Amino acid sequence: MFDGKLRAPVDKAVRPIGALLRRTGLSPDHLTILGVVVAIGAGVAIGSGRLLLGFVLVILAALPDLFDGALAKASNQVSQRGAFFDSVIDRVTDAILFSGVAYFYAAGKHPLNSMLPFGIMAVSAVISYERAKAESLGLEAKGGIMERAERIILLLLGLLITQLLLPILWVMLVLCVVTAVQRFIKVWKQAGVTPRTAAKMEIRRSRRELRRGVRSRRLTTRVPRRRPNP
Repeated sequence: MFDGKLRAPVDKAVRPIGALLRRTGLSPDHLTILGVVVAIGAGVAIGSGRLLLGFVLVILAALPDLFDGALAKASNQVSQRGAFFDSVIDRVTDAILFSGVAYFYAAGKHPLNSMLPFGIMAVSAVISYERAKAESLGLEAKGGIMERAERIILLLLGLLITQLLLPILWVMLVLCVVTAVQRFIKVWKQAGVTPRTAAKMEIRRSRRELRRGVRSRRLTTRVPRRRPNP
């Protein structure tokens, strides 16, 4: 939801930062790798119970992910390889962070709560797969009430206010399921008429129009019968 509405304003805001980063000689991949390294530190901090430190490190891990796209545009290094690498690292970062949350609960008094972060990761994987599969079929599956940006924001809120972390995880899980259903319905409606079926329908329509055209030409070119002279 935030990704679709805030993408353009955020890209415009960080564009000057991308121009500054270009002077450092760093590449977008360097920022992406730096982000995942910081995310590992955040996962370790969360797993060990230092949630406030994890809060700070999650923010620091999000900054390179925010700036790598601006740097790629400023340095004219936008590529399919970079987009693929960034997308994969995003999934790895999410897994690291929520694994840290799972370990935090597994080592506590209520280890069954550790199943919540794993459930969120599982449904999030379904959400990502729906988009990837839809785009491979030439369809569109963006959107939903709980995308990656919303998950990170809610996680930050839970890390900042420890008492809210468990309820937030429940809310996140429910909203992730809703998002998965939203994307499934969206793709299902688009795929109601497959490209192959649409092509067959177009061919049939063209043939019908061709037959009608031939028939009409025959009618217009038919020589009228001469009436006998009286």
